[in-house]
Amino acid sequence: MTETAPTDEMVVGLPDVRLRPFVDRYVGYRERADLPLVRRESAGVFVVLILGWGAPLDVTDPRSAERGVTQVDSFVAGTFDGWCTTRTLGVGEGVELLLAPLTARRLLGLPLGELTNRAVGVGQLPDRWLVRLRDRLAATPGWPERFVLLDRVLGARLAASPPVDARLDWAWRWLVAGGGRGSVGALADEVGWSRRHLASRFRQDVGLPPKTVARLLRFQQACTALSDVGLAIGPSAMVGPDSGPPADGGHRGPAAAEPGAGRPVDWAAVAARCGYYDQSHLIRDFREFAGATPTALLASRSAIA
Repeated sequence: MTETAPTDEMVVGLPDVRLRPFVDRYVGYRERADLPLVRRESAGVFVVLILGWGAPLDVTDPRSAERGVTQVDSFVAGTFDGWCTTRTLGVGEGVELLLAPLTARRLLGLPLGELTNRAVGVGQLPDRWLVRLRDRLAATPGWPERFVLLDRVLGARLAASPPVDARLDWAWRWLVAGGGRGSVGALADEVGWSRRHLASRFRQDVGLPPKTVARLLRFQQACTALSDVGLAIGPSAMVGPDSGPPADGGHRGPAAAEPGAGRPVDWAAVAARCGYYDQSHLIRDFREFAGATPTALLASRSAIA
């Protein structure tokens, strides 16, 4: 790190083409927080991997202090079915990856059920390979060179790991392709497992049961749908923009006004588009997974824009 390095930067890198079925992108970041910076992070059916070498972070789950981690620069957060917060102060630098659960299962070499609703410092994981990778990334000058290093290490790790059960992989892809729609019973029949066995395998290897996975996939789709009105609100990356504190503004009807935009948002239409039974189920999931209603989140984002 040099004196001429920018105070804040974000660099997106594409993995080697052979890795893209497993890793969507690398995000390199450098960010300075002169005052404590607190962000709310939405729930998601993905695994967050932060490999950092700057200011430490705290990750807090309001439901249980034991699920979080304090004063770490590098951590893994398993699949979460509730929102959490991150807090940092100082200059943070590192790389972020968002991983599909079954990819993370292979890279980490442990069942994701051990990381459900938990953030864990990389030093607590088996064989400390992520600690060594973090140190090598910190010592490597330049983002392109760091991304090449990630290609080599992750590619070798995946090549050495056994593939996941083909039926489990098919079930995961079925849920993703349908955006969380469809019957879990029908999925179990398609795979040839009982509903109980399907749920058990998902809890072990994905970290959450298939019904919760389906809800989170619908929620993620709803978050993406809201970008159509110009304000994507989550699930946010750990180094993404602060969504701000939740505004009170509870649900104000099927066409609540979008602050600052001069046009309404038809939440009932958003709910139908994303596979929700009705608008109330959409609002419920936002409260549970993001900690506020979509109207409140839009208002808070508009206030800090």
